[in-house]
Amino acid sequence: MLEIYNEQVRDLLNPASKRKGGLKVRQHPKLGFYADGLKTVAVNSYQDIENRMEEGTKNRTVAATNMNATSSRAHTIVGIKFTQKYQNAAGQETAKSSVINLVDLAGSERAESTGATGDRLKEGAAINQSLSSLGNVIAALVDKANGKQVRVPYRDSTLTKLLKNALGGNSKTIMIAAISPADINYDETLSTLRYADRAKQIKTKVAVNEDPTEKLIRELQEENEKLKKLLESGGIPEKLDDDDDDEEDVKSLSKDERERIRKELEEEMQARILASEQEMEEMKKTWEEKMQQSHTGPTVPDAGAARKEKESTPHLYNLNIDPQLTGMIVHLLKPGQHLVGSSNEESGETPSILLKGLNIQPQHAAFIVEGDKVFLDRCQSSPDAKIIVNGQPLTEKDELEHNDRIMFGANHLYIFAHPKQAGSQKQPAMTYEEAQAEINQNSGFVLGKGSLDDLILNDDLVEVMPAIEQANDMSEEMDKKVKFEVVIVPAKVLGIVGSKTEPSKRKPPEVQSTARVMVKMRNVDLGLEYLWTKAKFMNRKYLMDEMYESFSDGEDINWPDERDPFTEPPDHEEMIGGLHLYLQSIGYKIEAKEQLDLTDIKGIEVGKLNVELWPCTQTGKVLRDEDAFVDDPETDLKGQPLAFKVKILNARGLPDRFTDIYCKFRVYTMEPFQTQTIKKAINPDFKFEQLVSFNAIDSQELDYLLNGSAYVQLFGKQVPKKREGKKLTTKQIVKKSGMLKGKDIGAENMPKATVDEGKVGYQFQILTLKKRLERLEKKMAQMNKVVEVAEKSSKMRVKTETIKTVLHAKNPDAVEKAIKTIPKDKGAGDNEGVNGQPPSQESKACVLL
Repeated sequence: MLEIYNEQVRDLLNPASKRKGGLKVRQHPKLGFYADGLKTVAVNSYQDIENRMEEGTKNRTVAATNMNATSSRAHTIVGIKFTQKYQNAAGQETAKSSVINLVDLAGSERAESTGATGDRLKEGAAINQSLSSLGNVIAALVDKANGKQVRVPYRDSTLTKLLKNALGGNSKTIMIAAISPADINYDETLSTLRYADRAKQIKTKVAVNEDPTEKLIRELQEENEKLKKLLESGGIPEKLDDDDDDEEDVKSLSKDERERIRKELEEEMQARILASEQEMEEMKKTWEEKMQQSHTGPTVPDAGAARKEKESTPHLYNLNIDPQLTGMIVHLLKPGQHLVGSSNEESGETPSILLKGLNIQPQHAAFIVEGDKVFLDRCQSSPDAKIIVNGQPLTEKDELEHNDRIMFGANHLYIFAHPKQAGSQKQPAMTYEEAQAEINQNSGFVLGKGSLDDLILNDDLVEVMPAIEQANDMSEEMDKKVKFEVVIVPAKVLGIVGSKTEPSKRKPPEVQSTARVMVKMRNVDLGLEYLWTKAKFMNRKYLMDEMYESFSDGEDINWPDERDPFTEPPDHEEMIGGLHLYLQSIGYKIEAKEQLDLTDIKGIEVGKLNVELWPCTQTGKVLRDEDAFVDDPETDLKGQPLAFKVKILNARGLPDRFTDIYCKFRVYTMEPFQTQTIKKAINPDFKFEQLVSFNAIDSQELDYLLNGSAYVQLFGKQVPKKREGKKLTTKQIVKKSGMLKGKDIGAENMPKATVDEGKVGYQFQILTLKKRLERLEKKMAQMNKVVEVAEKSSKMRVKTETIKTVLHAKNPDAVEKAIKTIPKDKGAGDNEGVNGQPPSQESKACVLL
């Protein structure tokens, strides 16, 4: 039983055989690809197989709990080899063999769906390498089955090497695909089904694996003799096998490369000789000898007997985020005292409940079992040991009850079970998610439970909070000078609009109301702060686990910055602040000049931004005349072209730790606009203007203008500030700064929106009323002028057509032109009718009072 994580092979039946870089995958001409040193045990029944698989899963759980870089992101393979021996017609002992590989593939990490796009450190890449290589192998095998001459790329990944015989040889493959009914997973579901469908098209040649034992031994001996002669003569070839998937061109290799390959092949040949000898020895052993050998060393606990003992004895069992790994670790609490802690190399003392990993002290805690009562107490030698019971820190000796939740250190979460109390308590035990939510709640993250948004937030916090605790503990132990904090940020503050996908060209973007769980990464030594998405942090967390594993093994962890998950590159751009620029004034063709507050993700003001909005023509000519004012956008704008200018003049009062500052904003579904970059200035002058135009305003675009906003973000690069004086460790800096443990802001004090929308609406109403009043006063002045001209011309009546022109004129010239026509009105002043009609019957005139 083995797992493949980041292209490294780990033996799950023999975790003690841990090697740097994992087990080596080698190739044998008779045995195919194999993991060198992988433990193989003889089993006598299906129950034996089940027990061994439980043992492997338990080892995997222990590794994950000890902060080893293993997770549900690893591929797991269980290999079962059946051998049937009998005498053939010629009286020879014959072996008929069959191998079953049970393969649990890790889920594909899609960068665009996890949000890890753009991160230079992609832990998911190695996982996807095996999966994509498997897909390529399956595709090549399908092409081969259809008569095409193609190379099958088995060597491209560890997974495909080990599954070579199971895929393209004498085999039958069954694939079970896990798919999601959710529409947001449509692409993944479709690609998974296509993946599985391709596997069905592979054609294999069926043959019985049946050979006399003597023949098999003889062939292995011949192979060994051939390899030994090659080694003795020094005539090592430049490649060992003429595989259809090994097309390396050795002619172009340099002398040093050839020497390196020669040494590797020499090592490979020696490993082959050893593998052949071991295989021959195995063939010569009787079944009884194999069984006896498998049962030497640590005995595999009988799962049935262990279950029986649990039914009557108080015990602890683990909780894991992966349900498959929950309950795999059980500690029985028999009468007496049980010390919990890590192994103490100085005293040589081993606690009865041995835990490894972050923040676990040699003497961490103690269980005291007195009759039917079980108590948990702190150890005096470790006053800072982290022990949490039911979400609350343990301060004194406490009696435990059935289904109590206990957390040791940063990542050991257990449920206490008491069979005698279980009968009186009917509530089920908590899940991992519920236990973590309880811890989060007691840490100050109190969220509602009614809405879907709250449920999503709770789920994200359950995943992120323990990971942040672990990341902070790792940073302190390895002295990485980094502190992580969870931040709950409303999507509006981040300017996140619409769905994850690109907004439709016909559908306006809607600002999401959902808050987002994000992680602030703070370099406490240089005074730098970065905001990471949850996906980016979780991706980095797996890499931190790998680094911590190397650190625990005593390896050098001074990795270059491009590999170090605790660093960001110096040229990384970070959002300084943002604001919502409301476009309602443009819907009425009113200019707007604003000095707006720039706020960071916590709603704290970080500066001012001076912006202007100007209605203009499609060519960019600014409409400064008040006659451009639109009284009813629904009537006057729909179907009409509209253009306006966005001017970003300058920013004032910015933090002095930023350089290379620029603004970025997006209007509707258009491509983002960006100002020039200003270097080293806390009061940058952008002097930027951008013409934005719509060809013909429709209902959705009008709604966006009247109710929506353009989110303006200010970005810059941070300038590190070296801490002066005595060099402090991460722990000392964090303690001195009084930083909160893994928490920045909770739901109870979530940042408010960057702009007070009520205030904006009220101010705009005043501006609109003012414009309307100015327009009415102007119209009254124009009508007074009409009256004056009519009186001077002795006209008692003026045509309604003239009045309409004056009232609806778009510019002063049109008004003047209409007024000039008044003296020419035919017979309107001598109390005569128009067109020969009496005054009483005149219907096309207006009496001016």
